[in-house]
Amino acid sequence: MIFKPDIKLHGITDITVELLHKYNINALLLDVDNTMSTHHGTVLTDGLLEWIDLMQQNGIKLMVLSNSKEKRIAPFAARIGLPFISLGCKPLPTGYLRGVKALGEKRKNVAIVGDQIFTDTLGGNFVGVRTILLTPIKPEDGWSFKIRRNLEKKLYKKYGFKE
Repeated sequence: MIFKPDIKLHGITDITVELLHKYNINALLLDVDNTMSTHHGTVLTDGLLEWIDLMQQNGIKLMVLSNSKEKRIAPFAARIGLPFISLGCKPLPTGYLRGVKALGEKRKNVAIVGDQIFTDTLGGNFVGVRTILLTPIKPEDGWSFKIRRNLEKKLYKKYGFKE
């Protein structure tokens, strides 16, 4: 079940404080591409800044964790007012463990929020953080993404999730 997320939602703003409390989640590691913006996009998903404020007002710690380079992530993270880890090497443990340490939480109280089973969910499950899988904001064009997304569709069906 290493590919199965703990929680499957449509978009980031569907994550509520009540849901996080139900799972004893105190902190979130947030993917960028197709989670908070389109793949390599700069436009924030609707309601993102208000959602970040709500989470922070309720004591939820937030940090960006991305596989992208600092050149891309630093301006994005500054724009939304969050600390970040670039070149996170997801699904390898390095970025997740750095994020958990920086957030000052135990693994079981942290969740990774992202749109890809084979990076975000796989890596999160491997290191023992909670996993929240979101529907991608917009389909990517690259052939490698198309292959992964087709495999993900099979896992969605297996786990009873809607796309």
